[in-house]
Amino acid sequence: MAGVNPTRLRWGACAWLLTLQFFVVEALVQRRYDGSYSRTDDVISALGAADSAAHQLMNASFVVQAALILGGALLLRPALGGAAARVVPVLLGAAAAGVLLVGVFPTDGDATVHATGAVLYLVGGGLGLIALAYAVRPRSEVVASALALLGVVGTAATVFFLTGVTRYLGEGGTERVAAYVLPIGLALAGAELWRLGSATGPDRATRRADRDRERVEQAERDRQRDAALEAAAGRAPDITDAPDTDDPWAAPSRRVE
Repeated sequence: MAGVNPTRLRWGACAWLLTLQFFVVEALVQRRYDGSYSRTDDVISALGAADSAAHQLMNASFVVQAALILGGALLLRPALGGAAARVVPVLLGAAAAGVLLVGVFPTDGDATVHATGAVLYLVGGGLGLIALAYAVRPRSEVVASALALLGVVGTAATVFFLTGVTRYLGEGGTERVAAYVLPIGLALAGAELWRLGSATGPDRATRRADRDRERVEQAERDRQRDAALEAAAGRAPDITDAPDTDDPWAAPSRRVE
C-alpha cells in the first residue's frame, strides 16, 4: 500500500461502502409503492417511474450511486495493482454512467436512454468486478476470489436478463441478481482496502521512523556534548598550584620529575 495517500484511500473506500445506500432506499421506496410490488416479477426501474409514490427518492439514489461508484474508482486507483488496475476505472465508469442515465431518464420517460443506461450498468458492473478481483488479488486472495465469484454471477445473470431467460427467478429477480452484485462487491473491496491502508499506512510508518531517527540523533548529540565537557575538564589547569607571576619574591614552583 506504499505510495497511496491514506486520506484519499479512506475517502475512496468510504464511497464504495456507501453504495450500500441503494438497498436502504430501495426498501423504503418499495414500502411506499402504491399497489402490489414483487421483487421477483417487477424490475427495479418500476420504483423510479411516476406511478411510484417515492420515485424521486429512487431516482436520486441512482444518481448518488453513480457518483459513489465513479468517485471510489478514481480515488482508489493507486491502491489497485497489475494491468487490471487500468481497466477497472473504465468498466466501473461505464457502470456509473449507466446508473446515472437510469436515474435521470426514468423508464416512463425516455425508455431508450433508460434501457441503454441499464445495460451499461449491468455489463460494466459484472465485468468491472472481475477486473477488480485481479486488481486486488495482490492485497487479498480471499477478497479477490469473492469479487470474481460475484462478477461471474452478475455477468451470467445479465446475459439471462437481457436474453429473456427469466423463468426460474422471474424478471425482477434475475435483474436483481445482476444488479445487486456491484454494490456488494464494491463495499467488500472498499472495506478490505481501508483495513489494509490502516494497518500499513505509509504516513504512520514514516512518522514512527522519523521519531526513532530523532531519538537516535538526540542521543548522539548528548553523547558528543558529554564527551566535549569531559575533555574540556581534563585540559583545565590547576590554578591553586600555579605561581603568582606578579609577585617578584614568590618562590619558584618545584618541578616534579
